[in-house]
Amino acid sequence: MSADQNFVPLRSIRSAPVVFGAGAAIGVLGGMIGLGGAEFRLPLLIGLFGFAALSAVILNKAMSLVVVLVALPARLAAVPAAEVAARWPVAVNLLAGSLLGAWAGASWAVRMRTASLYKVLAGLMVLMAAALVVTHTTTLGTLDLPLWAEVPSGVMAGFGIGVVAAIMGVAGGELLIPTIVLLFGEDIRTAGSLSLLVSLPTMLVAFARYSRDGSFAVLGANLRFTMVMAAGSVAGAVLGGLLLGVFPDAVLIPALALILLVSAVKLARHE
Repeated sequence: MSADQNFVPLRSIRSAPVVFGAGAAIGVLGGMIGLGGAEFRLPLLIGLFGFAALSAVILNKAMSLVVVLVALPARLAAVPAAEVAARWPVAVNLLAGSLLGAWAGASWAVRMRTASLYKVLAGLMVLMAAALVVTHTTTLGTLDLPLWAEVPSGVMAGFGIGVVAAIMGVAGGELLIPTIVLLFGEDIRTAGSLSLLVSLPTMLVAFARYSRDGSFAVLGANLRFTMVMAAGSVAGAVLGGLLLGVFPDAVLIPALALILLVSAVKLARHE
């Protein structure tokens, strides 16, 4: 690893209450829009806690995995398992691409120069902001593609989402949910559950690829930090879920998109 990938954040901002509080704040932001909030956590890991790009991605991936593992049983309790199981072809179709994409994305991230990775992350933050606005401010229809076009489209979309999720260390629900609605005509509620089923194995594949690189050592060196922030993220997501609908989307979505865009600018300028 390069020197900046070994950078250790200042102890003064690594106290458990600060780390838990930061995770909780991110969880609340994500919970209010029905997501895990990992896209907001990434710039915080870099800007506030001082992790280099690749280290932040790996830590973000670990926390995203914890959040998804906690959210999946709760989500399946809200949406009957039989209803989700009946849509297994959708999950398999997307996984055919996302697993390959996750491996490829993680491979590219570990080989990328740090300066280049910051710029790639900045571009992906802009993509996430656009996806957030489109998903929550428009009524998504369905493309009604014939089966011969739907299957390869699902594989290609899955591949792209797997790449993005691996490089950013996120679960990918921001992109998976609208994709499932557009390509396969599922309702938002079912799409949310299916996205978790696709996200989990996709994240595990990216994790497996990252574990082959020396940069993965950052996880072992910061395990307590990771678990405390993950716990905060889960608690915040629960609170954010309770606040769902309290703030009108006309105010909340532009504000969150602006946060992502500001974070993108800061990442692009990061030295």
